[in-house]
Amino acid sequence: MNVNGAEASLPDDPRVSLLDMLRDHLSLPGTKKGCNQGACGACTVLVDGERILSCLALAVQYEGRSITTIEGLGQPGQLHPIQKAFVQHDGFQCGYCTPGQICSAVGMLAEVERGVPSHVTGVLETVMLTREEMRERMSGNLCRCGAYNGIIDAIADELEAESHAEAAQ
Repeated sequence: MNVNGAEASLPDDPRVSLLDMLRDHLSLPGTKKGCNQGACGACTVLVDGERILSCLALAVQYEGRSITTIEGLGQPGQLHPIQKAFVQHDGFQCGYCTPGQICSAVGMLAEVERGVPSHVTGVLETVMLTREEMRERMSGNLCRCGAYNGIIDAIADELEAESHAEAAQ
């Protein structure tokens, strides 16, 4: 598999979760182990650009796939636009859930771009990313610190910036 642009070998034990492989075998601590039951979203990573809960996935399931963790999205001094927006809008507090939320936000924006509807999408042919849509789509990522308004503002800001960039082309 490819993790953050580098080839990685699968663990010998096929029972190792993708989360444990990332943290323990590849020393990528950005992906957090929260509830370890798929309820909190702290372990969200991108697989071929789609968000998944890495605590519920076995590493062997993703042989040949491309995995992106928070470390693969940006680096200090070269943050991903969503990371910058989270900082600008105070979309984090303790930082424990922030990596999963950022990965989830990046995956969510890709879903919307592909026209994937959510539970609250009114007109299925045209997915508009309203604040209600964002709240629904980010509901799998829980934050006990209560930074939800900053998170939604950050995602909305980035979406608007992308729209302006596309219009300028």
